[in-house]
Amino acid sequence: MESMNQKGKNVQKKKGGIVTMPFIFANEICEKLAVVGFSTNMISYLTTQLHLPLTKAANTLTNFGGTAAMTPLLGAFIADAFAGRFWTITAASIIYQIGMISLTISAVVPKLRPPTCDGKTRTCEEADSGQLAVLYVSLLLTALGSGGIRPCVVSFGADQFDENDPEQKTATWKFFNWYYFCMGASILVANTVIVYVQDNVGWGWGLGIPAIAMALSVVAFVFGYPLYRVVDPAGSPFTRLVQVAAAAWRKRKVAGCDGGGALLYENESIDAPISVGGKLVHTDSMKFLDKAAIVTEKDNPKSPNPWHLSTVHRVEELKTLIRMGPIWAAGILLITAAAQQNTFSLQQAKSMNRRLTGNFQIPPASMSVFTQISMLSTILLYDRIFVPIARKFTGLDRGISFLTRIGIGFVISLLATLAAGFIELRRKSSAGTHGLLDRPHETIPISVFWLAPQYCLHGMAEAFMSIGHLEFFYDQAPESMRSTAPALFWLSISAGSYTSTLLITLVHKYSARPDGSNWLPDDNLNRGKLEYLYWLITLLQFLNLIYYVMCAKFYTFKPVQVRESDDGRQKEDGVELTGHV
Repeated sequence: MESMNQKGKNVQKKKGGIVTMPFIFANEICEKLAVVGFSTNMISYLTTQLHLPLTKAANTLTNFGGTAAMTPLLGAFIADAFAGRFWTITAASIIYQIGMISLTISAVVPKLRPPTCDGKTRTCEEADSGQLAVLYVSLLLTALGSGGIRPCVVSFGADQFDENDPEQKTATWKFFNWYYFCMGASILVANTVIVYVQDNVGWGWGLGIPAIAMALSVVAFVFGYPLYRVVDPAGSPFTRLVQVAAAAWRKRKVAGCDGGGALLYENESIDAPISVGGKLVHTDSMKFLDKAAIVTEKDNPKSPNPWHLSTVHRVEELKTLIRMGPIWAAGILLITAAAQQNTFSLQQAKSMNRRLTGNFQIPPASMSVFTQISMLSTILLYDRIFVPIARKFTGLDRGISFLTRIGIGFVISLLATLAAGFIELRRKSSAGTHGLLDRPHETIPISVFWLAPQYCLHGMAEAFMSIGHLEFFYDQAPESMRSTAPALFWLSISAGSYTSTLLITLVHKYSARPDGSNWLPDDNLNRGKLEYLYWLITLLQFLNLIYYVMCAKFYTFKPVQVRESDDGRQKEDGVELTGHV
């Protein structure tokens, strides 16, 4: 196996490229088929099989989603620090597989779930602590498995393209579009075929098929190992960040440098393993951190103690992550808005007329198929039509900057929740007209396709915002933190899920009235005020949009000095995006 030793970092240069994509995409397709097939209809499993109250079930799912989206930080640390992305993905997939098997067994073995409801009295026995323990352990294992898979698959796929090669660098941003497209296609299958099996065949097969798909994803990924371009881990990025902060604190009383970055400490031999693609150059922002790179009499520049003296490159790594923070935070509310699709929007669908033919009804969870079709269509149109047209005006290879793409997604998401409130009014109006407001288990004679616009708008928003967010994290994160970058993406999803839980809990608590009414009632959505929740989220998203525009306007892109190429020339990277907000 030919390899290239470039200043202390071993990169399998002759490997990678487009030939590896079938294996990586096959892994992603099977893995998402498993994950989504398991999670999309889980609200129905919790309410109909384990008999949990609606708000408790909704919060259980959003808490699980939040935990599963937080564990990528742990997976990213393991991958970047010592295990590498390939082995992290492989081990995490096996852990996820165990969780899937455990959950499937709980759905098959009668003692692991409560008895069926009494058909006459409509009383249901809620799952006991032991049965819930099996559920929570299974969810925890899948969350831990997701933590290793989610941050590494995207970065591992992008690693297959050499950023120092202009042609392959262009392929990198296309990879994000097609990665998300493959993910969306597998989600589409999960939301139709697997949800149908769960609702009409049984939960044993409904969870067993995703478990089999997960096993196939592991086989597909490992099978491509000889072809992969593998980047060795360069040590814990989190340790370096703490070292910079500690060094800056130790030297907080040291006078700053008037000569700018030229007088600060640099050491290419130390930074070589974490700056193969290029070193970060000094910026004038957050000058208090620059003190970590000031050489004092107590420092030994030839053999520095990293807790006392840091290089400019390492200081700029920390600055870069801090600058990314406000943009990261802006994405939280979009996830909060989208989270309602798998909880309250699904409950709306259950109450509406879902019949297509005399014998076939659309499963409520399959309504998210409109989100996926909309997202896939938007990605195709964006890549094939929008980008070539926008490129003529902006001069950017990707058409528009990822910051602009994110902003468009925010606007569309705001429209989605605004429309959702009016659609809920229409649903309740129909229930009132037909005398069904106090009969929550009866089907309201209004087509479920009234919900399609809000699902489609959420899909369009995801195609713009989520992919733009992912591009932003990967492009702007320091080179040695490429696993951490997608982890930040998933961390925003975690924060959005927990924000949804907090918002629903607060609304449910403070909207309660002495007469028993509530915006979000547990047993009869027809008597609730779900539209108020949607419009509250719309207002929050509008304020968030103003905040994001301000953050994007003043954002400073990371400046990278690319190392000498074969012809001895140097070039700057990262500056080209400045101003294209």
